[in-house]
Amino acid sequence: MRPHILLVDDDQSLLKLLAMRLEASGYKVSCAESGECALNMLNDEIDLLLTDLRMEGMDGLALFHQAQARFPQLPVVIITAHGSIPEAVTATQQGVFGFLTKPIDREQLLQTLEDALKGTSRNSGEWRSDIISRSPVMENLLAEAEQIASSNVSVLITGPSGSGKELMARAVHKASDRSKKPFIAINCGALPEQLLESELFGHAKGAFTGAVNKHEGLFLAANGGTLFLDEIGDMPMPLQVKLLRVLQERQIRPVGSTENISVDVRIISATHRDLEQTMQQGEFREDLFYRLNVVNLHLPPLSERPEDIPPLARYFVERAAERHNPSVKNIASEALQLLAQSSWPGNVRQLENIIEKVTALSNTPVISETAVVRALANQEQVIPNFNDARAEFEQRYLTKVLRITEGNVTQAAKIAGRNRTDFYKLLKKHNIEAALFKTAAG
Repeated sequence: MRPHILLVDDDQSLLKLLAMRLEASGYKVSCAESGECALNMLNDEIDLLLTDLRMEGMDGLALFHQAQARFPQLPVVIITAHGSIPEAVTATQQGVFGFLTKPIDREQLLQTLEDALKGTSRNSGEWRSDIISRSPVMENLLAEAEQIASSNVSVLITGPSGSGKELMARAVHKASDRSKKPFIAINCGALPEQLLESELFGHAKGAFTGAVNKHEGLFLAANGGTLFLDEIGDMPMPLQVKLLRVLQERQIRPVGSTENISVDVRIISATHRDLEQTMQQGEFREDLFYRLNVVNLHLPPLSERPEDIPPLARYFVERAAERHNPSVKNIASEALQLLAQSSWPGNVRQLENIIEKVTALSNTPVISETAVVRALANQEQVIPNFNDARAEFEQRYLTKVLRITEGNVTQAAKIAGRNRTDFYKLLKKHNIEAALFKTAAG
């Protein structure tokens, strides 16, 4: 896709000349004859703003400040006469990428534009290339992530389900000195306690029934790199104790072994739960929390960064078209506006599911507003991810057995094939009060 440049100059002859030169060099160019006009044309499809400094009305520097407020990562290059070079230098100190002096040298122009586009997070910064964002809150968060990436501190990523916590963890790993080493991820809520312990720390041959071979475990697999512990809030308490010991001693002991093994692993963990509340309920160790939460990166819900929805939607359309429907090339601006105004309780994951669906079903090269309206109306039919589906099933199942047993936890646990302790943990996890079913029965 050709980089899209917004060219601004109140000199029509220079505007036409530069536009022709840039288009001949492979750029897509939009022209504005004033700063005010340029502001109206700015959108998330513009990759670079190239503007004259001295213009009637709003000058180039004022335009830069207005553009920066709306699109913090948009690179801006200013054109200036020799007499105003000091102003241009001041502008670069304020965040303008660079400036070009008149008469404009063609090679210098193209090199400056190339450097500016490479310098943007969307076109370089491989470490964060999977995170599509224009919102100031996300850019600030990414700047913080890049700053702490080179250190070895533990990072806790919080935020609602579907907001992109694993993507952020991978980005931190890619920006770190460990980027050439493995990034290993595991969901701590997806496995029963014994299996999770074996997966993390490994096990010796014969450590338990079925352990016919030695297993190294994920700490050793991630040695030298990063281990991402997703849904850390769901880790059973006995494993929390063992994880704390590993963080303190930098050694693991496989299940069934008497030997300690040194490991060099950076821990990044994530949760959608309120761990401070979980600590107060006695379900999460306070000392482990402070070990994991040296740096906290909190991902906001998609509803708090609506400016990210159009670029995310375009990205998902492009990706879904490659997989399902190559005839789809774009999405209508009216459809994007509708998406930006919608609520997204499932966050980025939900948006991706909707876009994938409308792209696969589209009969036209441009996804229409009507198609999006239809998909949003039926969004409850979008297939949830495995963890969300399992949580929904668990909640329905627990409710059903409690209704059958009229709130008798012992009988309900027998039906479920769980001991009372495990059953109570499940009830607490889903905020289900068994007593309510007794009241309803009585």
